[in-house]
Amino acid sequence: MSLKLGEIAPDFEAQSSVGPIKFHQWLGDKWGVLFSHPADFTPVCTTELGATARLEDEFAKRNVKVLALSVDGVESHHEWIKDINETQNTTVNFPILADSDRKVATLYDMIHPQATEKTTVRSVFIIDPNKKIRLTLTYPASTGRNFNELLRVIDSLQLTDNRKVATPADWEHGKDVVILPSVSNEEANKLFPQGYDTKKPYLRTTKL
Repeated sequence: MSLKLGEIAPDFEAQSSVGPIKFHQWLGDKWGVLFSHPADFTPVCTTELGATARLEDEFAKRNVKVLALSVDGVESHHEWIKDINETQNTTVNFPILADSDRKVATLYDMIHPQATEKTTVRSVFIIDPNKKIRLTLTYPASTGRNFNELLRVIDSLQLTDNRKVATPADWEHGKDVVILPSVSNEEANKLFPQGYDTKKPYLRTTKL
């Protein structure tokens, strides 16, 4: 059964490229991005891990820890990391889980038999400090993931968790946001003294 938004991300213990990891303990009070790969030494995933490594500072600024997963073993991961660092001109400093028994992949419903019988599909989970799943995405094998988009989603989640706003289509940090319909105009006047633009009674935008 697939995991739903708002559910607690399943805890697990597994070996990784940096040693054993107890997931909830490792995550601590930080946000997390867990993303899976069909196998080591695959071309698209090599570029994805390189892209993630280059964004290390951006994830750190947002209090986010990154954790990759592949069904291959730790020794294979170490060799793959060498290739990633070489070909992508970066340094992978985040762990890659070794999931040769498919324990974590099964726990997170990462194996889709109609797509591939034995290996994980390319799933992404964003998990908040309360260990709740806040985003799930599954990509086809032929399409590389956009990790700047994951940062954009994290920016939106962190903003909207603390303000009575939502973020519109194509929103990026610094752009106008939407005031929640549940907020009355009277409350909006107090919450947003900078003012807001009423396009429709249900569509009010403001700058933060």
